[in-house]
Amino acid sequence: MSEQAEAFLSVRDLRIHFDTDDGLVKSVDGVSFDVRAGKTLGIVGESGSGKSVTSLGVMGLHRTARAKISGEVWLDGEELIAADPDRVRTLRGRKMAMIFQDPLSAMHPYYTVGSQITEAYRTHHKVDKKTARTRAIEMLDRVGIPQPDRRVDDYPHQFSGGMRQRAMIAMALVNNPELLIADEPTTALDVTVQAQILDLIRDLQKEFGSAVVIITHDLGVVAELADDLLVMYAGRCVERGPAEKVFSSPQHPYTWGLLGSMPRIDRAQTERLIPVKGSPPSLINVPPGCAFNPRCPYADLPKGGITRSERPELRLVPGTDDGRPHHSACHLPPEERMRIWTEEIAPKL
Repeated sequence: MSEQAEAFLSVRDLRIHFDTDDGLVKSVDGVSFDVRAGKTLGIVGESGSGKSVTSLGVMGLHRTARAKISGEVWLDGEELIAADPDRVRTLRGRKMAMIFQDPLSAMHPYYTVGSQITEAYRTHHKVDKKTARTRAIEMLDRVGIPQPDRRVDDYPHQFSGGMRQRAMIAMALVNNPELLIADEPTTALDVTVQAQILDLIRDLQKEFGSAVVIITHDLGVVAELADDLLVMYAGRCVERGPAEKVFSSPQHPYTWGLLGSMPRIDRAQTERLIPVKGSPPSLINVPPGCAFNPRCPYADLPKGGITRSERPELRLVPGTDDGRPHHSACHLPPEERMRIWTEEIAPKL
């Protein structure tokens, strides 16, 4: 990929499998992507598609005794999968940080919000408690916590959902990391607070020039924030490309299904939303061929039953710019995909 050399984060063929009593769970099964400094990658897909497992793998937070991890994760030219765990621990928090999906469970209930932020700061800086406390108050103020000099001594349960999310962002950014991974940062928040959180992430990214990976099932979030988009299904990438291309000319039936399930507020809705039929597959028994074939309304179009026998490779969409390539993993011929999108899908959205 042409961006690999200049990417701050480069993931290559990442596989994360878990041994269970029921069998091998292939949570992530060969995912690759790049994120450049100052840019945002959105990762979308249904629950259980492997989004959060991918992010935890990048951060080195899986227990290697339980998880089988292979592939490569390059952070600013340094490979992390084969690196010493102590080295990864040093980078975590200082060079890369993560906003977890549920701040109430991610933050320790027995310690004040301020003490947890100061601990994150003192781990990577040789400063006294007073200096670290001042830094914690400054960060709480930066993320919009009212009366930060007083709220710094409150416990997580004393914060509202939106304030806990802001405190989690303050903790993640206290060391000015160059990579920020946000795992569904707006889940369970009302729309007003969602907008504030997204504005905050955008403003802080501009200030620090960080590379950002935002994981969500809300396409509206990535439409507002992301420069590039990666669509995951059953632990694999089914479509990847510039966000504007994926939204304006999607190349995979699963992406069509996600777009069809999203309500529009920019124009009157004349048709009912079209949900993706069926349920995501078990990651222990992934369907042969294209994993999406049991739910795909176009699975029978390719000749020879190839959809159910061969797994499609991620291929460059013809006619896309090599500087910002658009890839799709689908057996449908490109011209057929464009016809279906133009004539059948787009008019209903």
